[in-house]
Amino acid sequence: MSAHTLAIDFGTSNSAVAISTPDGIRRIKLEGMSDTLPTAVFFPTGGGALKIGNAATDAFINGADGRYMRALKSVLGQPLAHEKRLISGRYHTISGIITDFLTTLRERSEQETGQRFTKALSGRPVHFHSANADKDKQAEDDLRACYLAAGFDEVSFLAEPEAAAIASHNQAGGCDLGLIVDIGGGTSDFSVFRSHNDRPEIIASHGIRLGGTDFDQAISVAHAMPLLGLGGQLQRPMGAGLLPVPKAPYMDLATWSQIPFLYTPEMRRMVADMIRHAVEPQKMMRLGDVIEMELGHDLAFAVEHGKIDVNNTRETCPIALGFIEANLSQALAPEGLDTALDQHSTQLRQAASDTLTMAEIEPEQIQQVILVGGSSLMNLVSREMKYLCINAEMARSEAFTAVVNGLALAA
Repeated sequence: MSAHTLAIDFGTSNSAVAISTPDGIRRIKLEGMSDTLPTAVFFPTGGGALKIGNAATDAFINGADGRYMRALKSVLGQPLAHEKRLISGRYHTISGIITDFLTTLRERSEQETGQRFTKALSGRPVHFHSANADKDKQAEDDLRACYLAAGFDEVSFLAEPEAAAIASHNQAGGCDLGLIVDIGGGTSDFSVFRSHNDRPEIIASHGIRLGGTDFDQAISVAHAMPLLGLGGQLQRPMGAGLLPVPKAPYMDLATWSQIPFLYTPEMRRMVADMIRHAVEPQKMMRLGDVIEMELGHDLAFAVEHGKIDVNNTRETCPIALGFIEANLSQALAPEGLDTALDQHSTQLRQAASDTLTMAEIEPEQIQQVILVGGSSLMNLVSREMKYLCINAEMARSEAFTAVVNGLALAA
């Protein structure tokens, strides 16, 4: 690999960087001793240096004044990526924030290695936007522009499941047919491959816009947002009868990428009006507190932690919401988790089935399914893949680094 090419897995939830050396793959430590860092940023109020990764999350958790942002990649391909928004006293665009994040990755990599990187090989989902080809192309164009603005002279892209296949295919051994299942924070990607001459032969790849942040949204809407008034009713300002509480503010509050843009005078006025007309004003006042005190990310983290706890233990665990109201919590049972994610489970299985159809491979022919990506740790993923590929062994690669390893090898 050229000493001037940097392999970058810029993910919705986590990112990683690597190079290939004569001694093997070198994953660059961008923050402490960790191979990965959260794709998160924090803008301190009143200025100051942008914080990224765990430093950003720590600043937010420790209560520093500023604006926390996550899931930046989800906005690529949409007008929102280029709209100027007031963040901590200054106007920014999401594309500009992504550029700053990528610039920091490049600069830290150069400091760590003593090399100058002018080229990037970046992972990308098979489809940024699975239902819109124009938005899909625009998303790659947006990301390419961010890389160039971040100081790279050239950037090329490789589909993330294909990179994972390069890094992981030897787990399948011989010429067995395998299926890469890469479930990230924002997308789910699949590649059917056959090991051939010590390299994977990619037969077909497919992907959908569905990932861990969507899992969080579904759980939040089903189990946390009702405590804030979702599903309730409003008295009509004039006349008799009741109206349903509008769902849109809750959907945005449950969506990682939309949370920073909720704290506007317009939203505060809307919620205040809803409180005045709510049949259950106590619940609606909780929503008002979340918006007024900018607790949206605290709420999102609470839901994410509850999801992980139930997934890992298969026992009922709380979604702890005491930061909104003393002793407030919502029990999340395994059955409740499964019900909230039932539609997504079906979508994952269908997308994997569609990939096999594209490859003209029957599900029974797949001998090994290799799971990568942080959200592949959800039990529903292995369950759905085993249901589809009944003869396959379930194998886990390095969940958070398989893609960047493959990118380094491919470069």
